[in-house]
Amino acid sequence: MNHVDRIATQLEIPSQKVTATVELLDAGNTLPFIARYRKEMTGGLDDEQIGDLMKLLNQLRKLDERRQTVLASIEEQGKLTPELHQQLLAADSLTTLEDLYQPYKPKRRTRAIVARERGLQGLADLILQQARTKESLSQVAAPFITDEVPTTEDALAGARDIVAETISDHAGVRRITREKAFRFGLLGCEKNPKAEDPRSVYQTYYEVQERVSRLRPHQVLAINRGESEGVLRVSVEVVDRDWQGAIASHFRPDPRSPFAVHLTLAADDAAQRLLLPTIERDVRRTFTEDAESHAIEVFASNLRALLSQPPLAGHTVMGIDPGFRTGSKVAVVDPTGKVLDTATIYPHAPQKRWDAALKILQTFVARYSVTLVTVGNGTASRETESLVAELIRIMEDESTSLHYLIVSEAGASVYSASPLARAELPDMDVSMRGAVSIARRVQDPLAELVKIDPKSIGVGMYQHDVNQTDLVEALSSVVESVVNNVGVDANTASSALLTHVAGIGPRLAERIVAYRDESGPFSNRQSLLKVPGLGPKSYQQAAGFLRIQGGDSPLDSSSIHPESYAVAEAVLDRAGLSPATPPAQREGALAELQKDNPLSQLAVELGTGVPTLTDIFEQLVRPGRDPREDLPTPILRSDVLTMGDLTTGLQLKGTVRNVVDFGAFVDIGVKHDGLLHRTKMPPGTRLQVGDVIDVKVLKVEPERGRISLGWVKS
Repeated sequence: MNHVDRIATQLEIPSQKVTATVELLDAGNTLPFIARYRKEMTGGLDDEQIGDLMKLLNQLRKLDERRQTVLASIEEQGKLTPELHQQLLAADSLTTLEDLYQPYKPKRRTRAIVARERGLQGLADLILQQARTKESLSQVAAPFITDEVPTTEDALAGARDIVAETISDHAGVRRITREKAFRFGLLGCEKNPKAEDPRSVYQTYYEVQERVSRLRPHQVLAINRGESEGVLRVSVEVVDRDWQGAIASHFRPDPRSPFAVHLTLAADDAAQRLLLPTIERDVRRTFTEDAESHAIEVFASNLRALLSQPPLAGHTVMGIDPGFRTGSKVAVVDPTGKVLDTATIYPHAPQKRWDAALKILQTFVARYSVTLVTVGNGTASRETESLVAELIRIMEDESTSLHYLIVSEAGASVYSASPLARAELPDMDVSMRGAVSIARRVQDPLAELVKIDPKSIGVGMYQHDVNQTDLVEALSSVVESVVNNVGVDANTASSALLTHVAGIGPRLAERIVAYRDESGPFSNRQSLLKVPGLGPKSYQQAAGFLRIQGGDSPLDSSSIHPESYAVAEAVLDRAGLSPATPPAQREGALAELQKDNPLSQLAVELGTGVPTLTDIFEQLVRPGRDPREDLPTPILRSDVLTMGDLTTGLQLKGTVRNVVDFGAFVDIGVKHDGLLHRTKMPPGTRLQVGDVIDVKVLKVEPERGRISLGWVKS
């Protein structure tokens, strides 16, 4: 089965769509460009389907590379038989390929290698063949006696070493034993008596014996971490009948052979010394990889939802990065994110300048018409929240509408010390830049959060334990997807945001910003080609995702690709409109055009495809529409709620902050997020970061900072 057929079968995608997509990828096209602007060729595959296709294609090509290496190695040894060659070509997984290669793989100096060097292969063959003979074992072994092998028992022991390795290396034995281990293997987990676990983090796993097939991903990762920290001891047991059956299916003792007992001894040795440790490593590695893959998927899903949060446009925001000894940093930014003023206040211990801090905040609110205060959720956030609540009560007396929002400050310190922050805010202290980030990230979460390493944003679990290369690749893909789905203003975007536009990348993003700073705003998309290094291919991939607001062509503010401008203008002309007609005045005429002309017919007449034409109609009515507008906005608050205010049964609105295997953490307006366990949700419920839901308090544990929540049907 070739790659296209296998991908089509595994992903349940028609082979012609797979073929077209692979050709587009191999031609150097980016995933966002293919998903958005080559729908006719791919049959409308979305970015997730194309991403899965890319991943599987890369896996198959890596398998091919490894296959060629294995074939070359075995052929070089002169052991590549036609049958083995066919088996290697048919291997459809890396595990199967490596099992076939195992007997021929160069090894360190094993007991079997030593025995072969001593000339005992012939005796081992007799054991493997279960030869029948009337001679005694001493007589059979006599030809193999040498100075290095002085006795019959030495000869038989060496031969058994060869047999044991042969059994352990046998692809069929490995496959069956591995399958049994995956289905019925038992994971044993116990506390290391010499280890300390003062906070009882791993208490759940002190005495565990469970089938590996029943372990959930977060349990696997927790056990692995406990083991790496020396708190837990972990093992995988394969019951005797499973490995014995696997060996017997290929190496069965013949009771009529004098070598039967030696085959049995060799099989036991093979299992305990070679096979089972290998299978245990395979099982643990596979389940770890699966758990890591799942954790990365959860992280990526949470990140996508976080980056897709709707902007709170139009607010002048006062951001506060709370602190005790060094004070709380305050930054006021206008609706475009421009910094208007900064200050450091000391309302908390040890200085306790509460009234002075309130006075500064009042002045900022009045001077700059602040409408929203954002408070970072780190150290001293609870105390700062009380300060802001008092500020709001004071400002209410002055008829000022003011609200506040607790925001995650994850990654703010990372951004503050970054080269990008130094370039954006060169004359500002590092600690103050964090307050600016906290203010800006509600105005446009995407534009601000792309400046931060996704791993530092904090919407996953075990992110430091998983494969970092895979994590970075998955998170980068999410950022790219969201950025291109939303679109980027070419005249205002930072280099961090431009980096993720299809076809651009970090170096070209910096060149775009440098050219813009030197030559002024871009007047149209075509002028992007004047940027040094931005050639026709990069332009083709990026142009549709870059917006030019108020430029020469109204179409430049939409997601219509320049290659389709002629079609878009023809559509407008047929509707009696022009590109200069305001979008609000287009809808009726375009609806009439569609009513009188089926899209399929119109597409043929205009020389385009139905998917592209459908997108053009949508963009002509709502050019550059931000998909984030459809999502719920954060809950703005005006007063403090403490854990002491929570009572069992109290119903509240909350915002989902993190989604994990066992439930979701929900911000209900107190310092600690509450846990809505998956068992408390209706079956089939799928939450994502940013969802606003109704919950009720089930249990409050103030001393542990824990809140248990239940589901309230809305």
